[in-house]
Amino acid sequence: MSLLKDNSAVSKTAFLPAEWFPQSGVQLTWPHVGTDWSHMLHEVEACYIQLAREIAKRELLLIVTPEVQQVSNYLERAHVNMSNVRLFECETNDTWARDHGFITMMDGDKPLLLDFTFNGWGLKFASHYDNQINRELVKAKAVQGEYVNCLGYILEGGSIESDGEGTVLTTSECLLSPNRNDQLGKTEVEEYLKSTFNLKQVLWLDHGYLSGDDTDSHIDTLARLCSTDTIVYVKCENEKDEHYQALKKMEEQLKTFRTLQGKPYKLIALPMADTVIFDEERLPATYANFLIMNDCVLYPTYSQPTHDEEARMALQKAFPEKEIIGIECSPLIKQHGSLHCITMQYPKGVLI
Repeated sequence: MSLLKDNSAVSKTAFLPAEWFPQSGVQLTWPHVGTDWSHMLHEVEACYIQLAREIAKRELLLIVTPEVQQVSNYLERAHVNMSNVRLFECETNDTWARDHGFITMMDGDKPLLLDFTFNGWGLKFASHYDNQINRELVKAKAVQGEYVNCLGYILEGGSIESDGEGTVLTTSECLLSPNRNDQLGKTEVEEYLKSTFNLKQVLWLDHGYLSGDDTDSHIDTLARLCSTDTIVYVKCENEKDEHYQALKKMEEQLKTFRTLQGKPYKLIALPMADTVIFDEERLPATYANFLIMNDCVLYPTYSQPTHDEEARMALQKAFPEKEIIGIECSPLIKQHGSLHCITMQYPKGVLI
C-alpha cells in the first residue's frame, strides 16, 4: 500500500460511498480495563458480544483489541461465528471505531483508506493510541486498499453522512468546533470536504443537539441519510423537553434541503427516547445511531418497549428490504455514545 502524502492525489473519479454501499465488513474496537469502561466492563461487553454475534452472522468482523486471546475466548463461549472474525492486536485508548477508523472512498473497485487525525472530539479525551490504529492495520496488511494520509485535518466518521452521489450531510456545531480545525472558517471547511471527497454539495445542519453528547453534535446522533432521497431524523414531541426547540428548528431546516435533482427529501421521524439519567446527568439516547449493513440495519434500543418499537417501524419504512434488528444499548450511552459510534463499516475489498 503506497503512502499518499497529499489528499489531492486522490483521483477525481473516486467517491465517498453511502453506508448502504456493498460492504466487506465492520470494525469494532473492544473495551478493556484501560478504557473508560473499566467500572462497568462486564455490562458493556455483553452489549459488544450481542453486536459481534449479529455482525459475524452476516459479514466479516474486524476486532481491534490489546487482549486478543481473552476476546477470542469471550466470543467462542458466546457462539459467535468465528470464521467471520478477524482479531487484530493493538493498543487502544477507547472504543469509538466510528471516529478513529478509516473513512473509505472507492475509486472503481479500489478502496482508498483515508486516515484523518482523531483528537478525542476536540481535545476532550486522550487519543494517542486510537490515532495510530489505522497505520498499524495498514502496516500489518489487516486491511486492503491504498492508504491516504489526511492527518493534517481532524475529522470523525460520525460527523459526516454521504449519499454516495456527491452529497454530504453534516453539522456546523461539530465541523466548525474551535478545537478541531479552528484555522479554517466554514467556506474553507466546505472547500476542503468538496475537494477531498469529490463532493457536489454539503448540507449544513445548524440546529439540533442532545444533552450529554461529547461530540459537539455529530450528525449520526440527529439525522441520517437512508437513500439518496430519504432522511430519518430525531423528532421531539414534548414541548417541555429541553431539546424541543432545537430539534424543531432542525426539522424545519431539513425541510429546506434539496437533493442534487432539486427535490425535497422524504423525511421520516424517529421518536425521542424517554429521558435517561445516570450519575445525575442526562444521557444522549438516540435512535438515529443505527448501522446499515448489507442485508439488515442494527439499531439501538434502550429498554423502552414503546419507543424501541416505534423506532423499528420508522426504520423499516426507511429500509423496506432490510431486516431491522434491535441491540440493547443502554450500557453504551453511559459513556455518551451508541451503536453507530462503536462501529465502522468498510466497503467491499477492504476486509478479506
